Amino acid sequence: MTFHEIREALWLALGTFRAHKLRSFLTVLGVLIGVFTILTVVSVITGLNNSMTRQIESLGSNVIYVSKYKPGIVMGHRPASERRRKGITFDDSEAIMEACPAIVAAAPQNFYFGPGGNIAKYRDREIKNPSFFGTLPDYEIVRNAYVAKGRFFDDGEVRSRAKVAVIGFDVADKLFLGEDALGRIIQVNNDKFAVVGVMGKREAFAGSDENRFIAIPYGTFEKIHPEEKELWLTLKAASPQIMPTAIDQVTEVMRRRHGLKYDDPDDFAVFTQENLLEIWSKITQAIWLVMIVISSIGLLVGGVGVMNIMLVSVTERTKEIGIRMAVGARRRNILWQFLIEAMALSGLGGLLGIILGLAAGQIIGATTALPADISILWILIGFCFSVGVALVFGIYPAARASRLDPIECLRYE
Repeated sequence: MTFHEIREALWLALGTFRAHKLRSFLTVLGVLIGVFTILTVVSVITGLNNSMTRQIESLGSNVIYVSKYKPGIVMGHRPASERRRKGITFDDSEAIMEACPAIVAAAPQNFYFGPGGNIAKYRDREIKNPSFFGTLPDYEIVRNAYVAKGRFFDDGEVRSRAKVAVIGFDVADKLFLGEDALGRIIQVNNDKFAVVGVMGKREAFAGSDENRFIAIPYGTFEKIHPEEKELWLTLKAASPQIMPTAIDQVTEVMRRRHGLKYDDPDDFAVFTQENLLEIWSKITQAIWLVMIVISSIGLLVGGVGVMNIMLVSVTERTKEIGIRMAVGARRRNILWQFLIEAMALSGLGGLLGIILGLAAGQIIGATTALPADISILWILIGFCFSVGVALVFGIYPAARASRLDPIECLRYE
């Protein structure tokens, strides 16, 4: 078709939309929902992926985690052999630092969660459910996160079990409302601590507590909560190049401490950021699958609607088709007229779905802890899907219109 013919077909299609506004909108509603779903879910998943990648990269590529279980989603109960595993303890952390020359820093984190959740207070202000844990001064090095105001507690305060605390950005913001937090006394559950440092603000990930935490010296934590033995251990290797060596050394120490024979499987987990990214990738793949199913249903319903309305349009405009053929229009002109009309109708639904999907992504990002991001590529993919639906489902009505007998069309009432 020439450009003039395409422009004429689009003009005719717009005339049809204006004449039947409600019918046209209801027709493209399925396409709109399908494209809206694609854009909304893609924007959230892309935002989460980017956030996850940035957080892991901020730690560096030489971080090692040691835990009781392998990371991942557990469906149902763990087997009895796993439930009987020994937890990771502070002694494990000390043994690793003594016997593993490839490890330069260790940050055990022993968390406490009160029966009703943790509560931190300052005067008449409080913050509910902040993360509350004991750790070592190496926390800054391992986490690659440093205090923005004040200082981190030192080894002497760990040994003397000093009641000092370093708080996250959000905790400082909620309790002190922009005032200087250093030297102030806060109450966490039933214990009081002097604030010696406020951490810099970090990017939150899907509601994580990156800025909502209170860290105290490990010795102080042991004194307050001696019942808490198991912990989460994060280590830092001397460099990314010696990561395999560092993992081997850590694994050897842990196997020896757990009394495992050479052919016994590990009853602990040693993993890195790459393993976390792999797990996250599996989670997002499942979300992608759900998105594809939902959006496919929407696009299928939209496609059926487009086919139905185009068949109705062919019947309503039978006489018009006959007149056009009588004055010289060829079958391919009629075919393309109705096909372009179907694509324009579906494309309009796609554009509305894109606009609503982008708006939904921004609203989600602004009102929740879920980040949202979208690329131009996915916008183009969403639009192409909407036009492609019309191309598939509109070909039959268009072909039917092009095969009509002009004499019969002129007689049609």
